[in-house]
Amino acid sequence: MNDAGLTPVPAQEPFDPWRACAWPRRIQTSRVRLITLEELKSWIVYEDERLLVVNKPGDVVCHPSKAGPWSSLVGAAREYTGLPTMHLVFRLDRETSGVVVLAKDAAMASRLQTAMMDRKAGKLYLAVLAGELSAPVTVNQPLGDDTASPVFIKTTVVAEGGQAAVTHFTPVAASQGFTFVRVVTETGRKHQIRAHAQWLGHSIVGDKIYGPDARCYLEFIETGWTPALAEKLLLSRQALHCAEIDLRSVGVTEVFRAPLAADLREFGTARGLPV
Repeated sequence: MNDAGLTPVPAQEPFDPWRACAWPRRIQTSRVRLITLEELKSWIVYEDERLLVVNKPGDVVCHPSKAGPWSSLVGAAREYTGLPTMHLVFRLDRETSGVVVLAKDAAMASRLQTAMMDRKAGKLYLAVLAGELSAPVTVNQPLGDDTASPVFIKTTVVAEGGQAAVTHFTPVAASQGFTFVRVVTETGRKHQIRAHAQWLGHSIVGDKIYGPDARCYLEFIETGWTPALAEKLLLSRQALHCAEIDLRSVGVTEVFRAPLAADLREFGTARGLPV
C-alpha cells in the first residue's frame, strides 16, 4: 500500500492496437445488431422437438454476448423456444452466412457434435474467391496460430505443430477476375476455409483478416465500414456461405439447405458469375 492507502497496479506490457482480437471493442463502441423475433422466425429452415435449424445472415454472431439475448443467435433461439439452454452443434463466423444447427437437448447435441468430430457429417459451402481458379484443388495443409499477424485470432498454414486440415475447392465458374466455388471440408479447424483460400493465393472476397491485409480488420474495428475499406475489400463481409449440412449418417432424415445469401448473389451476378 502507498501513502494514499492504494495498492499499486503491477506494470503491464504496453497494449499493441495492431495485434488484437478487437470484436469486443467494436461491440462496446458501436450500435449492436439486435435480432427481432420475426427475423428469427423467417430464418428457420427446419424445426422439430429436438432441433432448430436456421439460415443465419452474414452479420449475426452465434455465441451469446453481453448485449442481451437478442444480440446473438443462441440467445434469440432461447427466447424463441422458451428453453433454458440451446446447444450449438457447430458455429459459423459472424460474417459467414448459411446453415446453423442448434439442438434443444444435451443428448441430441452430444450425438451431433460427435458426428461432426468423427467426420460423419457432410458440409458444403459456397464462396467467391479473388482470382480465377481453373481446376479443382485439394488443400491438405496443417493449420496453426499465425504469430506474425497483427490479429491474434488469425490462423495460417504451418510447417510444424499444426492441426491436420483438408479442404476441397471446386470451381463452378470464373469471370472478371473472380471464381464462384463449391467448398467441402474434411476437417473443422478454426477459419479453415479462409486460411486455406489465402494459402492458395485466392482469398475469399471481402475477408477482412485473410484478404489483402489483416489490418483491414483492425481498421474496421476502429472506423467501421468506410469507402477506403470498400475499395480494398469490395464486399462488406466475407463471401462465404454454408449451403448444406447432411446428417443422415447419424439418423437425421433431413438434409438442411440454405440458398445463397442475397448480398453474395448480387455481388456474383454483377461480375458475370452464375450464382
